[in-house]
Amino acid sequence: MNVEKSIRSMKGEAEMTDAEKFEGFKQKLIDENEKKYGNEIRAEYGNEIIDASNAKLKGMTQAQYAEAEQLSLELNETLKTAFERGDPQSELAKRVFELHKRWLCFYWEEYSKEAHIGVVQMYVDDPRFSAYYDRIAPGCALFLRDTVRYFCI
Repeated sequence: MNVEKSIRSMKGEAEMTDAEKFEGFKQKLIDENEKKYGNEIRAEYGNEIIDASNAKLKGMTQAQYAEAEQLSLELNETLKTAFERGDPQSELAKRVFELHKRWLCFYWEEYSKEAHIGVVQMYVDDPRFSAYYDRIAPGCALFLRDTVRYFCI
């Protein structure tokens, strides 16, 4: 229904509220993620976990989404500074760990240290994810993995 209304809105045939636009935006994020990674992540983590994560995103308010986006920016800035200092066991690295954990909890139904370690290992192993973190600074994916491993012990 939202898709049809979006099309009509683009044609000038209907009005959409900001809430309706935000719902459509969240659905688009989910659809794009499913198209890009769906088969892989469902095979790795199972339908129940992925469906719960998608539901969590769908249930986010605009304020929660904005908070998650702001947290992502803070995480990346802190990660860069901690990486430049070079110690994945430092107090600043601990802050990186805490920020990353908080960010994950916006999308995960349930947090576990094992899953956290697994996801940062995937950041290193999968070139698509390591490229994202290594744009911050080459080697950031490895640094984040080492940081999370240390603070999850």
